[in-house]
Amino acid sequence: MPTLIKLDAGRFVLANDPFTAVADDEGLPLGDVIISFTRFQAEGERLLAEGRAVGVRLEPDEEVEALAYDLPRIAVVAVAFPKFRDGRGFTSARLLRERLDYAGEVRAVGDVFREQAGFMVRCGFNAFEPSDGSTPDIWAHAVSRHRHVYQRAADARTPAFLEREGG
Repeated sequence: MPTLIKLDAGRFVLANDPFTAVADDEGLPLGDVIISFTRFQAEGERLLAEGRAVGVRLEPDEEVEALAYDLPRIAVVAVAFPKFRDGRGFTSARLLRERLDYAGEVRAVGDVFREQAGFMVRCGFNAFEPSDGSTPDIWAHAVSRHRHVYQRAADARTPAFLEREGG
């Protein structure tokens, strides 16, 4: 089971994961699950009707907007990073937060490293499954490494140009 780090009230904490990630070719266990977008389209209504908390795993080539109608009923959107150098997940998180106003958990899964931590938080991720063995303390240090930011983002930090103006 992967390590789950959550951003909770500004602090990074190790969290228990109530969700079971289920591949498309596996049977569904009891309890809360994270399933692929394709499987959600086929079985999501039934799972939600059963009273389960359901998460959806979005691959980089899947459109975030396709989830717009169902977002209020989805507990977790797990954004996949299949390769370290594939940055499309950052865009997915930002669209979820800023365009679709999703307030639930946006979780980074896959090839997730502490070097990406600051950018992930800025884009709106609030849960992480680091693949490099990072701890919450290491993750917090990586996020706070740079004092200044240069543009607005989902994390609402004040950009440097506004700091200079005193606002």
